Amino acid sequence: MVRSYEWVFMPLEVIIAVACCMGNMLVIWAVWKCGVLRKPTFIFIVSLAVADFLVGSVAIPLALLVDIRMQISFIECLVMCCVIIMPQAASVTILLAITVDRFLRVRIPLTYKSTVSIKHSWILVALCWFTAALLSFMPLFGWHNTLDGDSTSFKCTLLTVTSYSYLVNFIFFSFFLPPLVVMTGLYCYIYLTTRRLLRANVGVASVSSTYYQKEHRLATSLGLVLGFFAVCWLPLFIMMTVKFYGQNIEVPFVAIDTVVLLSHANSAINPIVYSFKIPKIKEACRKLWMRNFSGEEHQQNKQSSAQSNDFH
Repeated sequence: MVRSYEWVFMPLEVIIAVACCMGNMLVIWAVWKCGVLRKPTFIFIVSLAVADFLVGSVAIPLALLVDIRMQISFIECLVMCCVIIMPQAASVTILLAITVDRFLRVRIPLTYKSTVSIKHSWILVALCWFTAALLSFMPLFGWHNTLDGDSTSFKCTLLTVTSYSYLVNFIFFSFFLPPLVVMTGLYCYIYLTTRRLLRANVGVASVSSTYYQKEHRLATSLGLVLGFFAVCWLPLFIMMTVKFYGQNIEVPFVAIDTVVLLSHANSAINPIVYSFKIPKIKEACRKLWMRNFSGEEHQQNKQSSAQSNDFH
């Protein structure tokens, strides 16, 4: 039986799912249209957009089926819950790849292009997805709750089949938190280093000054993506940790459903950040808007061309 307040959450989940699909499809189209898929950073951005798209098109619909407690077999329910986890796990691995990529651009600017090739980037993306799949489907290999009674037909919920130990001790403390700390440290390094180098070159029009200015702006934008990711996901993991370790602490289901909604909203927020903070994607989205909604043919002038070259 569906809890009464869930009739409020379900329409919100549908809205978030539609926003995830439309927003991330727009980002993928914009990157393809700009022809920057030969740039490692944009390969990672498209991969993250694909993960966010899957949240809207696969994870949220399956989560809604779980929410209504449909009658299915234990193994079917377990597979559904693993699939729900996978896009979010992929987001963590891809965000880490993006952060390392930005770090290398600042740390080894002269040898970056020879070190990080397009081939290496695609291999790393494949490795990110393989790692996410391996970790997400681990409950299928035994790390799940045991079921008493009939396993062929029962009311499916994520916490019925998925172990709290797996979600808290493994996913949160071992897989989510360490990369988050590493990424935060690397972005602090990138931000402080580029700012220091820019201050050292104040008033000097040089290639290095322009390079670090680009890095500083893009690192700030991608750091914002990381910040939203942490803000949207930490409340859910903290609440699950409290529920797992605080045996006598009751966490209301409405609170859990609220933070789950917030975690799903993260995948709808990312395209907004890309569209407003990353010049090439912003320019492509503006062209699409003008062509389809303004009825004007937009011709790119020299000034916008110079602005679009802000990417590398």
